[in-house]
Amino acid sequence: MTNSKMTEREIYTALMNGTLDAETAKEFAEKKLAQLDKRNASAKVRAEKKRAEGDELTEVVFGAVSDEAQTREQITAELVNAGHDVTVGKVQARLNKLVADGRIAKAKAKVAGEDGKAKQVTVYAFEFDAE
Repeated sequence: MTNSKMTEREIYTALMNGTLDAETAKEFAEKKLAQLDKRNASAKVRAEKKRAEGDELTEVVFGAVSDEAQTREQITAELVNAGHDVTVGKVQARLNKLVADGRIAKAKAKVAGEDGKAKQVTVYAFEFDAE
């Protein structure tokens, strides 16, 4: 029997039983390796596309940061109002990347909450004055 006449199940069964001839095993392995190569290439293209989209969003978030301290929620609201499809989580991830790259700064600030009590929040800006 040749590879073109055998199903994968038959090939695996013959392999387990030790009845698979070397030529069929070689053809089957070459076919499977080609499929793996194709799948890996497609995954690489998808990953590059997703990375590029993330880089674009990072620049959009960077454009929303200003000299004035803003919370991640304020930045997200500004981007949503500008028509961007973003979430607080996506914005937070890009803000973390920008802080790690040294492009923006973050600091803690106290603001009045809805209940009138002060709460501490993280704010972002291009830079903060040293106090």
